[in-house]
Amino acid sequence: DVTTKVTAHRIARGLAIVPENRRVFAPMTVLENLQMGAYLRPKADLKEEFERVYSLFPLLYERRRQLAGTMSGGEQQMLAMGRALMSKPKLLLMDEPSMGLAPILVERSFEIISQVHESGVAMLVVEQNANVSLSIADRGYVLSTGRVVLEGKAADLLEDEDLRKAYLGR
Repeated sequence: DVTTKVTAHRIARGLAIVPENRRVFAPMTVLENLQMGAYLRPKADLKEEFERVYSLFPLLYERRRQLAGTMSGGEQQMLAMGRALMSKPKLLLMDEPSMGLAPILVERSFEIISQVHESGVAMLVVEQNANVSLSIADRGYVLSTGRVVLEGKAADLLEDEDLRKAYLGR
């Protein structure tokens, strides 16, 4: 249950977010940003969480002493994802994880998103790149002017001819 209105309570209950436009703590180091993501975690668990995040994002280990604000957009996206994962969420909310990324980084980001999902973390991903997001999702929802106009199993949505023409460019 993550319905409490107090943000800290939501985090403690297993909710984490990767916001649109990354929103890292620019004047802090990569390590400090990751520590911020784990501030409610027991200290005894931190080594394991750092190892998990660094295994997904080896570059973050290499850059752990670098100021977050000096990183590229793609690197900041990795950091934002890593910071959220440090809280060991049960539910991870991601808002436009591919926004502003080079195509190769989009592919890598979605590989990681898929790995995280396969590890048992429930995810809600808002993403304009419907092809990629539906290819790794269990379910999909199509919005038009703020309303759900179509929903279903992601695989079924990918095969829907009208949807493909209207939203997927095929």
